[in-house]
Amino acid sequence: MLAAMRWLVYGCRRGDSLVFLYSGHGSQLVDTSNDELDGYDETLCPLDYKTNGMISDDEVHATIVQPLPVGVQLHAFIDACHSGSSLDLPYVCKLNRNGSWQWETYSRVHKKTSGGLAICFSGCDDNQTSSDTSAFTGDTITGAMTFCFIRAVESAPDITYGCMLHGMRMAIREANTGTGIGYPIACVLRKVFRTGLVQEPQLSSSDMFDIYQRSFIL
Repeated sequence: MLAAMRWLVYGCRRGDSLVFLYSGHGSQLVDTSNDELDGYDETLCPLDYKTNGMISDDEVHATIVQPLPVGVQLHAFIDACHSGSSLDLPYVCKLNRNGSWQWETYSRVHKKTSGGLAICFSGCDDNQTSSDTSAFTGDTITGAMTFCFIRAVESAPDITYGCMLHGMRMAIREANTGTGIGYPIACVLRKVFRTGLVQEPQLSSSDMFDIYQRSFIL
């Protein structure tokens, strides 16, 4: 998995747009580098993690974020438990008192790219778990965040980052509360997750930008 991540960024140059998608298990380890606000490193769990260990957010950042040169853009989609800061990006979108999204610092250490831009959608906050199910497709496991993301893109090809984040969160919230019966995403989720979803999709970035004006483009 690390080899594939190194391949992704190897030789990238201005104008390149990279995509990293991970849908699987995530966990946490005690932070030993003192760069985490909550005291834990977020991790990805590849198939061989029991023998070769988990991949920490420090490793992910060093492998696919830090090397990004000027003019290169990376979109990461992490549908896993404890995935809020899986890329160790310095800024995360949070709701302010007025109900608007704003960027907040999310790390003790300001880690950077080499001039490029890294943006990450993750399935939940660091202290939450992400739900998955085979009910969407019949025989293939599908994450709730992945499903909501795909439906958001399909519903509005020119959607902004702000609208996408809001739509993903509202779909899961409506599935929990039983409101918005006419909203197709919530209707499906409500049938699948009868015990309720305790997850809030996150948006983080290496640089701050206007999420209400910038359209989502891979």
